[in-house]
Amino acid sequence: MRTDWRARTLQYLDDHAADAVGELSSLVRVPSISGSDEENSIVGDLAGRIADLGVEVDHWQIPLDETLTAADFPGAEVDRSDAWGLVGRARGTGDGSSLMLNVHVDVVPPGDLNGWAKAPFDGRADARRVYGRGACDMKGGLVAALWAVQALTASKVPLRGDLLLAFVIGEEDGGLGTYATLARGWRADACVIPEPTSLDLVPANGGALTFRLHIPGLASHASRRTAGVSAIEKFLPVFLALRALERDRNVGADPMMDRWDVPYPIEVGQVHAGDWSSSVPDLLVAEGRYGVRLDETPEQARAVFEEAVRAAGAADPWLRDHPIRVTWWGGQFASSRTADSAPILQSVARAHASVSSRPQQRWGAPYGSDLRLMNNIGGVPTVHYGPGDVTLAHGPGESVPIDEVLTAARALAVLALDHCGVG
Repeated sequence: MRTDWRARTLQYLDDHAADAVGELSSLVRVPSISGSDEENSIVGDLAGRIADLGVEVDHWQIPLDETLTAADFPGAEVDRSDAWGLVGRARGTGDGSSLMLNVHVDVVPPGDLNGWAKAPFDGRADARRVYGRGACDMKGGLVAALWAVQALTASKVPLRGDLLLAFVIGEEDGGLGTYATLARGWRADACVIPEPTSLDLVPANGGALTFRLHIPGLASHASRRTAGVSAIEKFLPVFLALRALERDRNVGADPMMDRWDVPYPIEVGQVHAGDWSSSVPDLLVAEGRYGVRLDETPEQARAVFEEAVRAAGAADPWLRDHPIRVTWWGGQFASSRTADSAPILQSVARAHASVSSRPQQRWGAPYGSDLRLMNNIGGVPTVHYGPGDVTLAHGPGESVPIDEVLTAARALAVLALDHCGVG
């Protein structure tokens, strides 16, 4: 009698739905903020967790000095003294295609705690949602991928191709974990990153470059302010020039980005000026994020930005003689897209349709992600598909719908059966 592996796997997920939700709550309670000790400790815990599934486990210490100084390293925004990588492999039995599920374990800080109705890392759940920092971005997707693999291994499905589950750190601040995973030699024929897409198909994302502006002034006693030059005052026309640049760069955006009012945003997130309240500030340092258009290289994007800043400075007599300095630091996210013809797109769409009646849309994301590393460095066709609304990510009251987590787990399990093949 022939075994119905699909039915067996999906039944396993149905039978263990409450366990999956409970694990998601537990994982949210781990404050695995980028660069924290918990970022690494959760990787260690997950190494033991997947070892219990009977898969091959590669848990290694990332060589930070070598990695951070590599010519194509994508940048980082937090300091780390230690970093670990983790890949589990359910080895295939034959000549099927390999599939990687790539999930990041790090989360952003909770921000102002007054914005949270409950503690940000309490991991509480009700009948519909799990709440807390990281629930949406992307521990909901992590649990969906983990339980898809668990259902397949527990059901003893003889997949023909290898099924890989990569747990990566540092996604939020540049992509250290995925970069190190690729440097370790891990590849697959295709990859799914279960970032929050509300179960839509997202095969492309714009990029994001972190910039720093140094705007000079001239110090003087505040009682004689006209004897000095305020760096704050000189920043104002530069800020307006960046808003104008943003408008120009979003005219005629790629149709993949049509759902966004500003597909390629430019935002100044931090401004620091002066060192004494009774002095005219002689330096302003502004840091921000600059959107990279689809199919635009980071080098092209930087050149456009630097020219806009130069032109803004040239219009001011002081800044003309005391030029603004632009530096690029931290995470440098290139844009990327997976070709419409890539089979993984059709495979994910088919898997989703087989377990859900929810219509699926296809769009490009306005944020950077590890998709560009898998595509651009690894040469692995990659797509985002996962539970949760990205507009809730990084905000107070972050949450993820339980039904979407369970649907994603079912779809990823069906995808592995389809893509890897069954012996």
